[in-house]
Amino acid sequence: MFSRLFSQSGLSLERLRALVEVGARGSIARAAENDPARQSLYSRQIKELEDFFQTGLVERQGRGIRLTAAGRELARISRFFLLGLSNFQRGRLAGGQTYRIGASATFLAAILVPALAHTRRAQAGIHFAVEPVAEEDIERRLHDLTLDFGVVSRSELSRPLQLSPLGSVPLNLWVPRGLAKSAGAAAAAFTSGRLPFAWPAAELPPARFELLQRQEPLLECATFLNARQALARGGLAAVLPDFLAPPEEAKHYFRLPPPAGIPDRLTFRLAWNPRLLRLNPHSVRQRDHFIQVLSRGLSPEERS
Repeated sequence: MFSRLFSQSGLSLERLRALVEVGARGSIARAAENDPARQSLYSRQIKELEDFFQTGLVERQGRGIRLTAAGRELARISRFFLLGLSNFQRGRLAGGQTYRIGASATFLAAILVPALAHTRRAQAGIHFAVEPVAEEDIERRLHDLTLDFGVVSRSELSRPLQLSPLGSVPLNLWVPRGLAKSAGAAAAAFTSGRLPFAWPAAELPPARFELLQRQEPLLECATFLNARQALARGGLAAVLPDFLAPPEEAKHYFRLPPPAGIPDRLTFRLAWNPRLLRLNPHSVRQRDHFIQVLSRGLSPEERS
């Protein structure tokens, strides 16, 4: 059945592992942790894979390299295979498992890290690793199985990725009282484009909102956390989720519904690749655990 695959030398687990690590780290130097001997080994192993499959797997990008389309596909297949072997070695994940979770910086700081820090579901050998990841990168990394779970605000992802709702929070426009005499004046200033505001572009991509094609933010920042910092200085308005409502809100800010064209609620969803569940049956239990604790973390009662 596999005679042709093994009829010549050049294919091995070590070579496939080198490709996977180089693809995940973005360069041979980073994958080899700047060890010259390992860099040379990884370069040779990838060249041997290219000879075996008779196709280019890496290409130059500036001073570094990136995987070609064929390289990304082979890395994806290899990662799936190596994960399966690793899980089998652990006795179907009885222990020693780290679940990698990606989310926006705001969701990490406000919801995910507190939820995991207070979880009572401690299990021997089960660990969590979280990192801030942009939504488009979450989707790609779930496909590549370099993330186990992700939290997104999109309602759809490309197949075969799956989603489960966690909950939603209100969005409001917060305006420092020093920028307007009344809530009505603040709303009118925003509508007319006279209200300076900060926009969290990484979490509310401007391309999704026609409003931002007519009005340009004075400050385009990365996250809701950055926008909240700008708001606190008193010179800029900002759209924020309810769990980032500024302190002493009535005294220092006007709280307004979001302008037309901006949703009044932000919905979060847990995303995963069903291939992970087939590789690791224990991840079904962890998925359900994440849904439970993160949904609870988004509820007003739990945040109060």
